[in-house]
Amino acid sequence: MENKYCPICGEENECMAGAGEHGNCWCDTEEFPNEIFELVPLESRRKHCICKKCLNKYKEEQKI
Repeated sequence: MENKYCPICGEENECMAGAGEHGNCWCDTEEFPNEIFELVPLESRRKHCICKKCLNKYKEEQKI
């Protein structure tokens, strides 16, 4: 994936979607609350993957 940086924190998102034989990624089994996408700049939505650290931080802060 060419967009390997999280649009929220700027760190590598470690996304493996579409990579390798199976194309599986850690995000395939995660649930992303719709509200987290509001933190992503409009120009990055549906183009950059959120990292697991930001997802976990968001869930912790929201008590999800």
